Amino acid sequence: MQDFISGPLVWIAFFVMIAGSVYKITAMIKAAKQEKVIMPYMRLSFSLRSLKHWLLPYGTRGMRINPVMTAYAFLFHICLIATPLLLAAHWKIWGIQFPTLPGRLADLMTVIVIVGGVYFLQRRILVPYVKNVTSAADYALLLFVTLPYITGFLAYHQWFDYGTVITIHMLSGCLMLMMIPFTRIAHMLYFVFTRAYMACEFGFVRNARDW
Repeated sequence: MQDFISGPLVWIAFFVMIAGSVYKITAMIKAAKQEKVIMPYMRLSFSLRSLKHWLLPYGTRGMRINPVMTAYAFLFHICLIATPLLLAAHWKIWGIQFPTLPGRLADLMTVIVIVGGVYFLQRRILVPYVKNVTSAADYALLLFVTLPYITGFLAYHQWFDYGTVITIHMLSGCLMLMMIPFTRIAHMLYFVFTRAYMACEFGFVRNARDW
């Protein structure tokens, strides 16, 4: 079973993720072109100016008034993406030589993601304005996002039954890849486009800042 999960299922997961992402972005652009108030207002200068502020830590007012949330959000997203991409074990499966993270650093980044999952969970439970817009699907999504990191950490340290843990790790990793285009994780695909539109709506139309 592990041979199927680490081979064909991984390729299926990547195909679903890439094909789904292309479809979602294509559909979004097609829908935007049909709206008369979107594409005519788009300006590259306003878009880039806004993206610069939103991609830098504390570049917006919202980030500055929530410093702890901002710091952990940036750390969480960096570690969430970089850890699986730069983990040696992921590339050894396919026999690929690639620059990878030292074991202790990868361990630390994994812990940051897991702690981040707990942090975002408690915000959804305890912060009223976050709790009000949280559904059961959001809690499930948070679990699915952190499960590959929890099981990867357990497998690396060989806690509990290794065969069971590594199987859950690979399955949950494949599932998360396939979920990207079809859940709220898709904000990683839409961010540049939505941010660019908001920048032009505020900057070009209203002559105001969106940061």
